[in-house]
Amino acid sequence: MKGTVGELGEFGLIRELTSRITPTPAVRIGPGDDAAVVTAPDRRVVASTDVLLEGRHFRRDWSTAYDVGRKAAAQNLADIAAMGAVPTAILLGLVVPAELPATWPTELMDGLRDECQVAGAAVVGGDVVRGDTITVAITALGDLRNAEPVTRGGAQPGDVVAVTGWLGWSAAGHAVLTRGFRSPRAFVEAHRRPEPPYHAGPAAAGLGATAMTDVSDGLVADLGHIAEASNVRIDLASTKIDIPTQMSDIGTAVGVDPMQWVLNGGEDHAIVATFPPEVKLPARWKVIGEVLHPSALPQVTVDGAPWARAGWDHFGDNGDAESPPRGGSVAPGGGR
Repeated sequence: MKGTVGELGEFGLIRELTSRITPTPAVRIGPGDDAAVVTAPDRRVVASTDVLLEGRHFRRDWSTAYDVGRKAAAQNLADIAAMGAVPTAILLGLVVPAELPATWPTELMDGLRDECQVAGAAVVGGDVVRGDTITVAITALGDLRNAEPVTRGGAQPGDVVAVTGWLGWSAAGHAVLTRGFRSPRAFVEAHRRPEPPYHAGPAAAGLGATAMTDVSDGLVADLGHIAEASNVRIDLASTKIDIPTQMSDIGTAVGVDPMQWVLNGGEDHAIVATFPPEVKLPARWKVIGEVLHPSALPQVTVDGAPWARAGWDHFGDNGDAESPPRGGSVAPGGGR
């Protein structure tokens, strides 16, 4: 596609974007009307929203538009899965400069569509507007399928803490990119396009998970939310947390203890949950800690000792960093 967004025009851009959408059986009415209609069989809808801003959450010299689309969809759909729900749909709010090449938003839509297909969801509509900075806002919807939502507030002393998915890969990839390199490719791609284990969320709910979240702000920070909501202490065992050899090699090269990436790095969108100790967990789940009675304030410890919670905070000292491993969306009931 040649030209710019401005030359294509608002309605031309909308036509190009909607032509790339693939519906699912849950979509009764897709783009083209005043609003979409998505089925909600058990009469409850799980909803979450997140915003990505160019220069803060992604860089065009690091990521293609397609990468940004995959990432934007993934971090929102992971929030739905972390409630124990099945993702059904996303809505897109897009702000772009008029001089932006028209191929950028269409490739973004391709990324959104393809990530939705991985999760079994669909893009059902949205809005586009002209602005100075590229901004991608996503609202994700999900269906609990007659199950109860798994919140952050149900962890009980005696529960085990288990995780499925990658930890620290995105942060390691970010460290590689900030130093001007593009390899090891697996870690760079993990930063550009996270791969949340969507099906693990509803499966964990079926297994009896007592609390659950996705790792968007960092393992310690996100488990800290569970500890606070559940009024418990969570203790992680460092010996049970695997660090790949390549990640250790990256840490050596850049002078960083890779355990920092595993415990504090976000954006992998692994699923971490607490389970009663008698639950037989599938092989995909790795037990990495336990839930204890709070010794004083609810907190997360590592090998029995406090660990600095240095996860992403939009309004903290790391809020000015460009394209950091981040999370921190504000979602009713989710907050991931």
